[in-house]
Amino acid sequence: MNIEHVAVWVHDLERMRRFYETYFGASANDKYTNRHKQFTSYFLTFPESACRLELMSRSDIQGEAMPALGWAHVAFALGSAEAVDELTARLQADGYELVDGPRLTGDGYYESVVHDPERNKIELTI
Repeated sequence: MNIEHVAVWVHDLERMRRFYETYFGASANDKYTNRHKQFTSYFLTFPESACRLELMSRSDIQGEAMPALGWAHVAFALGSAEAVDELTARLQADGYELVDGPRLTGDGYYESVVHDPERNKIELTI
């Protein structure tokens, strides 16, 4: 198991992408857009690192309704859909809250999201 990516909510997606490209040598994937949720994101990869950074923004939410800016979740790559399903079921059986999934997302991830004991989001993915 390893940390696959960490996600952060941002106001200015393009400015943040350029910052990480300029100062940390990051390379961005093609921008992902979910028009239904008015959600956009980039996954940034870094030289000599398997862990990625996801920059996320939503144009339809402003003010207090906006998710808190900053870190959104940490994602653990488990290696298979079966492993995602098994750990998700185990966590639920032990009383941890399932936030979403397991499901195949619009950008091709198979994932579920659960809360840890302090309600931080943990994404389980392949």
